[in-house]
Amino acid sequence: MPDEILKMQNITKVYPNGIVANKGVNFSVYAGEIHALVGENGAGKTTLMKILFGLEHPEEGAIYLKGEKIIISSPQVAIRHKIGMVHQHFMLVPSLTVAENIVLGMEPSRRGFIDIEKAIETTEKLSEKYNLKVDARAKIADLPVGQRQKVEILKALLRGAEILILDEPTAVLTPQETTELFSELVHLKNKGHTIIFISHKLKEIKEISDRVTIMRHGKNMGVYRTQDVTEEEISRLMVGRDVVLKVQKQKNKPGDAVLHVENLSYTDDYGKNVLKNISFSVRRGEILGIAGVEGNGQRELVEIVTGLRACQEGKIYISGKPVNNLSIKQIRELGTSHIPEDRMTYGVAGPASIGENLISDRFYKKEFNTGLFLNLKKLNELTARLAKEYTVKCSTPKLAVKMLSGGNIQKVVVAREFSSNPKLLIADQPTRGIDVGATEFIHKKLIELRDGGTAILLVSADLNEVMEISDSILVMYGGEVVAYFPDASRITEEELGLYMLGVKRQSAEEIGGAFYAKKHAV
Repeated sequence: MPDEILKMQNITKVYPNGIVANKGVNFSVYAGEIHALVGENGAGKTTLMKILFGLEHPEEGAIYLKGEKIIISSPQVAIRHKIGMVHQHFMLVPSLTVAENIVLGMEPSRRGFIDIEKAIETTEKLSEKYNLKVDARAKIADLPVGQRQKVEILKALLRGAEILILDEPTAVLTPQETTELFSELVHLKNKGHTIIFISHKLKEIKEISDRVTIMRHGKNMGVYRTQDVTEEEISRLMVGRDVVLKVQKQKNKPGDAVLHVENLSYTDDYGKNVLKNISFSVRRGEILGIAGVEGNGQRELVEIVTGLRACQEGKIYISGKPVNNLSIKQIRELGTSHIPEDRMTYGVAGPASIGENLISDRFYKKEFNTGLFLNLKKLNELTARLAKEYTVKCSTPKLAVKMLSGGNIQKVVVAREFSSNPKLLIADQPTRGIDVGATEFIHKKLIELRDGGTAILLVSADLNEVMEISDSILVMYGGEVVAYFPDASRITEEELGLYMLGVKRQSAEEIGGAFYAKKHAV
């Protein structure tokens, strides 16, 4: 048997609100393996890794590194023990170069000043050693997501990481970038590094990991050689029931256009043309998916359509009404629901209760508000029903929403937006960072809404999701629409990835012929 380089024994973590995140968890990894850690949202896997990296502290349990008991009181201590963590949301300074980010906090100096050339040399040598090719002089702000991922890994490696924790590392990568990352992870493994791989993508877990630890309800449900278990078996152990991994849907029957975007352009504060003459429509009973590597204009597009960002050029219509100058509330009153990409900034009010967040879009309506008093009975019944229907894991809807796991916070947002009977639903990364059980539920609800006549604009970095859920797909690259596929079933994941990377693009005639057909007219 390989050597057990790290062992976490009987780890218990209880938060001040009484939520038990980890209960007597045992977890161990071998030297030189890629070990997957999976589980539902709220299963305790992220908490367990935060404990290992010194971001959280357990009530009970011990950690052993190479047979020696250690206490990890902070990330600095974890780094001293050669444990590194690459977070799902990158910790990089966009205005600095790759080299400056990599040496940040341990900058080489010369005559009292930062030695930039030495930092570049260090970065280039590190990049070459670990086969993680990056441009040391490039600014982070100008790099695609896949390159930023490499910078984060190199940062950890420069600080001596031998055990590397990767939290959802492929969440925003194209298939080609994922393949490249996996090749680099195998290279690290062959050099003796141990990698803990947290992911909800079971296909990728099967492809890259040697073993998998499955967690449920804060407990370890077992450790398996990855080759010995199927995706279905992993999902069953995670969720406690059979999960349908393939989306079941009938051919859609689209109606008139609900959302129509015409010649939309946008220039950001730095003078960059983020959107360039974007035009498309979404019809009743249609899911239009937008595929693209993050940072190619999707966020700005969604924020302009939903009123979060002012429109500079172009026209936007919802149900035939121009909305360029309407407020967010007025746009929502037209029957628009929005699941935002950044759930903590735009999706919820963290200190407010689960119940308050669930009713935040309707408490002022006559059904719940007489003008003088709120109908608390109706509001409480609604919040209790939604929390139950959308399986929000909580002891009471009165709990502050910020105390929930990321996946359960997402369920609160989804419950509010789906239950508002929308004519138009804009779903931006609706299943990011959530488990297979919750993803299955949200996908079913999206199809139900589509079949009920809702027009849905789906923006997702998960190509599998875009392809399985969407009826039609457009691809964005460099702020432009570079391809449009009226039938999502006729394109492969690999080919779509080539359009997302800018390697391929359709002609303006091909795209325009589909977008300006009479059936898409307002």
